[in-house]
This record gives sequence, C-alpha cells and structure tokens, in this order.
Amino acid sequence: MAEANALRVERFTGEAALRFVPELARLRIEVFREFPYLYDGSREYEEGYIRTYTKSPDSVVVIAFEGARVVGAATGLPLAHEPESVRTGFAARGIDVDSVFYCGESVLERTYRGRGLGVSFLDHREAHARTLGRFRHMAFCGVVRPADHPRRPKDFVPLDRFWTKRGYRKMDGLTGTITWRDLDEAEETPKTMQFWMKDLAP
Repeated sequence: MAEANALRVERFTGEAALRFVPELARLRIEVFREFPYLYDGSREYEEGYIRTYTKSPDSVVVIAFEGARVVGAATGLPLAHEPESVRTGFAARGIDVDSVFYCGESVLERTYRGRGLGVSFLDHREAHARTLGRFRHMAFCGVVRPADHPRRPKDFVPLDRFWTKRGYRKMDGLTGTITWRDLDEAEETPKTMQFWMKDLAP
C-alpha cells in the first residue's frame, strides 16, 4: 500500500499533458489564492490557459503524483511564446529572448511542501530545456508585493533563499507585467513581476 501511494514526478510535453488539464486548473486556483498571488481564478480560464502549454511541442509540464492523484505541477516553455508584457524587459537589457527558457508556475498542495518536489520541478524543466539544445538561460518571475501588504501573513517567508541556492539570481530592474484579479479587487489589474535568471550549463 505504501508503494502504491509513493510520491513520483513525471515530465510531459505537448498533448501528452492534456488529460491532466482539469487537475492542473484545480491546483492553480487553490495554490494561487495564497499570498503573495491572491489570485481569484476561474476553472474556465485556467483550463484554457493550461491548454496553451499542450499546444507547444517545446513546452513541458512536470507533474507530482501520490499514487494516481495529482498533488503538484510546474510548467515551462520558450520565453518567446510568452506575451509581450512579460518578455519586453529582456530586449531592453540586451538579452536575446530566443535564448531563454521560461519557467511558468510551480504549484504544490501545502501538505507536500518541504519534501524536495520544488527542486525536482526545477531540475526537470532545466533538463527539458537542455534537450531542446538552443537555450542559454533559464528564467522565471514572481509577483512584487509591498512588505506591509495587509494580507501578508506574519509567518510568510519569501523563497529567495531557495532560488538562490538553486543557482538563480534576482535581476534587479528586469520586470514584466501579468494581469489578474486579486481576491479583494473588483476587476483585473496589472501586477509587476520580478525576474530571476540562471545560466543553463550544457
């Protein structure tokens, strides 16, 4: 029984991830309600968003399972496939957008955090980018929230140390914007996203 419920992580590309779309949508809605994202998502939007990854042969969806149940996921695709509002800062910094593989979300049910799955998510995406053979950098972004945000939990700890330990560095001044509706908002507003990058070793 213990073996049947063991945690495992698998990597999917393109349409191979289609069957997991409903569960990935559930995870995004559940996890991104937490600080710092405070995202008020809908199932319809989320399923449409995730399907964009299944349409790209260069994308990757990494899924954590306990037994047959999906408990976490991470995504990635070439940065060039992201909207202009996300990638515009790279050209201004002289970074070739076509050389960057972008890590999208990483979502994990609270019970499974702190068990090494976040590291596995990064490793799988970096390995996938290497197999494509044309990327020199990895990048991801996180939302910028003020230190005195009213919904910031007293015990909130940013993931900066985790990302730094994995070789990523905060790119001061390199930001983009993504628009969504916060839990306390009446409508969508653009959010500033801070980028982190890592050189991709061969």
